[in-house]
Amino acid sequence: MSKNLDIMVKHLTRVEGHGNIVVNMKDGVLEKAQLDIVEAPRYFEAMLKGRSFHEAAIITSRICGICSLGHQMTSLKATEDALGLEISTQTELLRKLLVNGATIQSNILHIYFLVAPDLFGAPSVFPLIPTHTDVILRALRMKRMANDIGDVVSGRAVHPITPVPGGFTKIPSVGELKEIRRQLVEDGIPDMKATAELLASVAGGIPDFTRETEYISLKHADEYALYDGEIYSSDTGGTPDKNYLEMTNEFIVSHSTSKHCKHNRSSYMVGALARWNNNNDRLCYNALQVADTMGLMPHCYNPYMNTIAQAVETLHCIEDSIAIIDTLLERGLKNEKPNQDPTRYGKGIGSNEVPRGILYHEYEYDRTGNIVTANCIIPTGQNLANIDDDMKKLVPEIMDQSKEDITLKLEMLVRAYDPCISCSVHLLNVEFVE
Repeated sequence: MSKNLDIMVKHLTRVEGHGNIVVNMKDGVLEKAQLDIVEAPRYFEAMLKGRSFHEAAIITSRICGICSLGHQMTSLKATEDALGLEISTQTELLRKLLVNGATIQSNILHIYFLVAPDLFGAPSVFPLIPTHTDVILRALRMKRMANDIGDVVSGRAVHPITPVPGGFTKIPSVGELKEIRRQLVEDGIPDMKATAELLASVAGGIPDFTRETEYISLKHADEYALYDGEIYSSDTGGTPDKNYLEMTNEFIVSHSTSKHCKHNRSSYMVGALARWNNNNDRLCYNALQVADTMGLMPHCYNPYMNTIAQAVETLHCIEDSIAIIDTLLERGLKNEKPNQDPTRYGKGIGSNEVPRGILYHEYEYDRTGNIVTANCIIPTGQNLANIDDDMKKLVPEIMDQSKEDITLKLEMLVRAYDPCISCSVHLLNVEFVE
């Protein structure tokens, strides 16, 4: 039977920023299925022009209040690449610890506060406070633990202040690192295993939908790549991050104030599921065990499982953080002066995995150490075309379901990507016209 359907979800809830879901079907033919991005551009690249290399990471951390650490790390790497600033092993280890902490914090936020309400049949996290008090307390405890890593290692959890080009202005004490380690061991691992059991118990609420696509992430021969590695495509293999423009190929679409990206196909996916598909053989044993518990298998093509992949890598980040702290303590902490004496001036590129996917910063510096040009390509922008392609496949498959179920599955699809359109949340209106 032919069907006409118009769906408009204005300002989708439980995502960071303004996004509208738009679907039109006429006489059974899908005419439009897309995520409209209606945020105003924020011009951070223009703000960077003329600013000193001392300022770049501080400015770009303000791009996002959730991924502030990820932007800062990527910015520092781009600056150091451009100016020839070498960093010490201790600095690299502390940065990896910070990246782990930021990944834990953001993934827990997404799993418990943005996705869990859908799986429990609640409109938001607030109705779950009296009915699932232990679950919410666990979420808050884990988020606090992750924030403590940022507080101790980078001066504060949001918009860090101690990481600078070439090193740190202040490093944590032995006692502070030991306390973080204690929390990770005594609370972090048990809480994350309980999280995996919780997700396994509600996994039936995850829609059964697959669409094979291209997955792009960092990849490293020796570790689960978050801080460092080459760019890796599940379609075409690896390439150095200096070739990031060949991988992203930004283009403009009429329904989005954010650019879209494509590489080998019409779209690709970045984020936890992409990292899982490209790097699962580098995860720790316990992370692989909980992946099996939650039904996550290699070569997973269900975008809704991105949340499950986040849970898996969160446990890995906890265990990896313990190992990093052990290494730092065994080596002995040293008060090192940041290396801020440029050996060259020119272009530099930094790449880093933030929770929502691979992030790129590129800067060009003049001989006074000021930025001439800047380019930042954000994970959510890379995912937008893939979200649209998922919608185009999903809608015809669920057209026999109720309007409410269709809308919920579309909302859950967008939320599964954990989009960070900007740092705001708005109310939801849904209008159907048949």
